[in-house]
Amino acid sequence: MADAESKKKLPRKDLPPDARIETLAVREGLPPTQWNENSEALFLTSSFNHPDAATAAARFANEEEAFVYTRFTNPTTMMFERRLAALEGTEACIATASGMSAILLMIMGLLKAGDHVVCSQSVFGSTITLLGNQFGKFGVETTFVSQTDVQAWRDAVRPNTKLFFAETPSNPLTEVCDIAALAEIAHGCGALLAVDNCFCTPALQKPVDMGADLIIHSGTKYLDGQGRVLAGAVCGPDAIINGPLMTTLRGAGMTLSPFNAWVVLKGLETLSIRMAAQSANALKLAQWLEAQPAVDKVYYPGLPSHPQHALAMKQQNGCGGAVVSFTTRPAKGLVTVSGPAALNEDALRLRQAAFHVIDHTRLCSITSNLGDTKTLITHPSSTSHGRLSEEQRLAAGITQGMIRVAVGLEHIDDLTADLARGLDSLNV
Repeated sequence: MADAESKKKLPRKDLPPDARIETLAVREGLPPTQWNENSEALFLTSSFNHPDAATAAARFANEEEAFVYTRFTNPTTMMFERRLAALEGTEACIATASGMSAILLMIMGLLKAGDHVVCSQSVFGSTITLLGNQFGKFGVETTFVSQTDVQAWRDAVRPNTKLFFAETPSNPLTEVCDIAALAEIAHGCGALLAVDNCFCTPALQKPVDMGADLIIHSGTKYLDGQGRVLAGAVCGPDAIINGPLMTTLRGAGMTLSPFNAWVVLKGLETLSIRMAAQSANALKLAQWLEAQPAVDKVYYPGLPSHPQHALAMKQQNGCGGAVVSFTTRPAKGLVTVSGPAALNEDALRLRQAAFHVIDHTRLCSITSNLGDTKTLITHPSSTSHGRLSEEQRLAAGITQGMIRVAVGLEHIDDLTADLARGLDSLNV
């Protein structure tokens, strides 16, 4: 098999080497076809023809970079991969069918039975389930630690630790970890650091610049930006992306469809301006929420009251992002909502108050997605983190009174009026 230097490569676009992120977001990809289209082409095909049998053999043997079969090579998908890698500042990117399949691919491609992972206890609920339950069955052990306690990460290291995994800011508490500090610990013990950059995207934060090895994305969120399709990606060094991860993808098939790749590719073109506008809205909403009597606490990295505010402003280009979470004060009077048997009356009162606020909105969409241009509102304890035990939720700081708002592009006065309807009528 030919080595990477001698292998025939697919062409790249002729872009200035110092092109900035806004330019890369609309220009990086593949050169146009012979028809010279301006908007990137959508290649809906399962396979690709070869000029002769010898060429087909060389391409299947990976001696020549070419499009072979859409399960692992497709022009539209490659355009998305190249563009996202350019935005993140990594050598390569591999696209997957969803954000969770990106994490699945990373773990399957890099770990084996007997390996150990150190992971934030504040990551997305499905990530906790995947690592703690599913991969636990196959002999991959995971220790969950506080997102913000650097010493806890250090203390969790074992001789067989191979991977650190963090999501910053976290969902839904917006906790911010010190990426550079975690990278130093991980590299000191021979492990890799993977960072889920879903909340910030490369428009606000580039973990690779702070020492992260792998960047995980749910393209379903801000990369698409309008809640249209599912997508995921892993960005990182070429040796990992086009080595063990590509080998795993070819066999396991967590493949991103060309159509979904094309949708997210087009979404990347407006990523920077959307993130700026939605983050500005989120800051205004967070400031307004802090002044509401029915609100107990607001979680938003852009607020000086946030425990990791200074770190967030340093890591996230001085921006807090577009997700705001807050907790309500408990409802008084009779509890009128049901919940898991593990919930006591105090927890049920918090749940009732949160449900009251959510149910009184008329503008916000009640859904557990995020990253849409429409503002989305959800109750994490019963949705995104509903499959965790109450003990696990509380360990991560997620109470029954917590509400998460993924702020969109509506006028801020309309958003505050929508939330005020429930907050002002809550019997606190």
